[in-house]
Amino acid sequence: MRILISNDDGYQAPGVVALYEALREIADVEVVAPEQNNSAKSNALTLHSPLYVQRAVNGFRYVNGTPADCVHIALTGLLDYRPDLVVSGINNGANMGDDTIYSGTVGAAMEGYLFGIPSIAFSQVQRDWLHLDAAAHKARELVLQMSQQNLLGSGAWLLNVNIPNLPVDQMGHVKLCRLGRRHAAEPVITQQNPRNETMYWIGAAGPAKDDADGTDFHATAQGHIAITPLKVDLTDHDNLGYWAQTAARLSSGMGAR
Repeated sequence: MRILISNDDGYQAPGVVALYEALREIADVEVVAPEQNNSAKSNALTLHSPLYVQRAVNGFRYVNGTPADCVHIALTGLLDYRPDLVVSGINNGANMGDDTIYSGTVGAAMEGYLFGIPSIAFSQVQRDWLHLDAAAHKARELVLQMSQQNLLGSGAWLLNVNIPNLPVDQMGHVKLCRLGRRHAAEPVITQQNPRNETMYWIGAAGPAKDDADGTDFHATAQGHIAITPLKVDLTDHDNLGYWAQTAARLSSGMGAR
């Protein structure tokens, strides 16, 4: 088994180091990660400036770009093989509900998925890396189970996994979940710089809005590992009929002018 690892916290982050150490016991592992923290970069690709790849002392390769850049470059020329699995993380904090739209961790895994490779995004629910060893152990366990069940050759799929910050013996079961929802983000934070110019900082993510039973928020709050299968198709399939009628009216109205 050959695994490509990336993340959004940067190649020196404890999460990616722990994930590498856990997975190298069961696979040939390569790390291609951002040079610096790239949280909330989603699926962004760098198109208007050159990208450079460097190798760190520990053998990791790092890129002066986004998480998606790292996986894209790895899969389109940097590696001389096609990995069996792309894994992103372990992220310093949750990627649940609306977070998945913004998440660079999910963005890196999604890039692998877009290239037809099974991909997993791993995150710890709380920040500061508490019980990171337990999260890495569970990530290894999950990847090993996927391999043993022959899921790595069954076509591309994308999983978002959030792991509670608990010791292994206190962690609950794996729960298949849907994404919850958050309230709107907190207000923007403003400050004045030394030149008396206003600086704006994006506010913190809003609290959980939909954390009902069956959501990732609910599962992790109960100490379980939340697994959510994701897809890229953003089409509002449930309301296509409504929008078909609306589009017909719009077309008719525009044609009458």
